[in-house]
Amino acid sequence: MKRVLFVLALLLLLGGAAAFHAGAQPAQQPPPPPTDTIKTAASHTPEQQEIIDLSKKKWDWMAEKKVDSLKNLFDEKAMFVHMGGSWGKTQELETIKSGGIWYKHAAVYAVEVNTFGNMAILLNDIDLQAVVGGNQVTHAFMVTEVYIKENGQWKMAQLTFSQLLRPVRLTNNN
Repeated sequence: MKRVLFVLALLLLLGGAAAFHAGAQPAQQPPPPPTDTIKTAASHTPEQQEIIDLSKKKWDWMAEKKVDSLKNLFDEKAMFVHMGGSWGKTQELETIKSGGIWYKHAAVYAVEVNTFGNMAILLNDIDLQAVVGGNQVTHAFMVTEVYIKENGQWKMAQLTFSQLLRPVRLTNNN
């Protein structure tokens, strides 16, 4: 008798669980993160174009390790945020000069600039070929550059590399 009651109880329990499960909604996957990127405007104000040109020069100077040109561009209080850490102007210049990070080539796919009085924020959608600690790497980044205008001159106040989820577009032929 105990055995029959046990089997009946077990069947009721399993049947109830199956009925509950049949009515339950499957767990929904969260939506994937957005992968949209910035778009380059068809035209820019003269001030926006000045920032875009300055950013391009900066990429060239970084590739060529022109620390004297970069020293003049970087504000004394500038901060640099990388995948491996963040630091100030002196360490960034020393890192470039020593080859700790060699910014070999930045392929810029889109650029957006917004100005706010004496401040400009530039976004670059790039693939960056670099040598980091002796290893060649290529990453997709959204780079944020913040510039401030003092005494009629633009100075870089901040540079941040944010890794993108999109695939790298740059090939070895670029």
